[in-house]
Amino acid sequence: MESQHQVILSLGSNQGNRLKNIELCLELIHQEIGTVIKVSNLYETPSWGFESDAFYNCILSIHTSKSPQQVLDQVLQVEKTLGRIRNENAGYQSRIIDIDLIAFDDEIIDLKNLQIPHPLLQDRKFVLLPFQDLNINWKHPVLKKTISELIQITPDVSVCEVVQKLESPLDQIQLNHYNYIAIEGNIGAGKSTLALKMAQDFNAKTVLERFADNPFLPKFYEDQNRYAFSLEISFLADRYQQLSDDLSQFDLFKDFVVADYHIFKSLLFSKITLGEDEFRLYRTLFDIIYKEMPKPDLYIYLYQNTNRLLENIKSRGRSYEQDITAEYLEKINKGYLEYIKTQTDLNVLIIDVSDRDFVNKQEDYLYILNEIQEKIKQ
Repeated sequence: MESQHQVILSLGSNQGNRLKNIELCLELIHQEIGTVIKVSNLYETPSWGFESDAFYNCILSIHTSKSPQQVLDQVLQVEKTLGRIRNENAGYQSRIIDIDLIAFDDEIIDLKNLQIPHPLLQDRKFVLLPFQDLNINWKHPVLKKTISELIQITPDVSVCEVVQKLESPLDQIQLNHYNYIAIEGNIGAGKSTLALKMAQDFNAKTVLERFADNPFLPKFYEDQNRYAFSLEISFLADRYQQLSDDLSQFDLFKDFVVADYHIFKSLLFSKITLGEDEFRLYRTLFDIIYKEMPKPDLYIYLYQNTNRLLENIKSRGRSYEQDITAEYLEKINKGYLEYIKTQTDLNVLIIDVSDRDFVNKQEDYLYILNEIQEKIKQ
């Protein structure tokens, strides 16, 4: 998964219950467009460009994999849902809600319906002051100035006062309750994608499996009997080395770490691929190593049905995976579920993602976060 985009949005309201309008808007953006990462204070500011009641304003940053045009389209839909009727020829006017795209990463976009960064950003204190609250390392890609530098030179002399703090939707998800989360799943279940997405959103360290570097993997898919033991031993050695190296860099009492595997998968896959004698030898080596490994505070298993797994494997296009059979995937799933039943000392959460697309559908990603939050409450 590529890094998500950082999008800065400005919200404003001066009709009806202004606070409620802003809070509803925040929630809709979080539910439908992208994960709201940071929210500024709420400011009250005089109307800008016309005579009217004062506005409530705030700024927020979101993470999303959507394009600028997709974000714009969804922003307009959120405004419509909240009762905004845009009249493009009416000039500045009072409004229930107003959402502006202020920045999209460090991009410069100049289209008829979308200019980024927002062309009036540097002239509006009601954007600059809350933007500064986010404490984001961002520099205007055209003017080459930081937000604090723009505040120093803005021609806007209007008074913008802090009304109150605003709660960020992510404040309700206490992932930092855990220090070390391991995400597991069958081949093609999306564990690496989810681990990266969560790490970006919650500012976590990551431990990601280096499966593509294993020289025995393509050979194993060509001749399983010949290369099974070599493959499983090399995987075990590599996982042990990587986990030891990576986890030793972190303080598992302070840092928040998300991994896309747990070393026990080595035993699980080896049981499927090795003969009885080879597995007995492998098990002896594994037990020695396993005792030394730190255990995750939360072990998440992403369950995905076999047909979806095969579709995902096909679409990601790794040549050595294309001959994986449904039968092999079902054996792996059975092995995981049997393993989970025996782990009395492991904090396990099984999440069924068979009908969910947590990359492209924000509500499906939030479903997973909410499942984790429910687990925390137990």
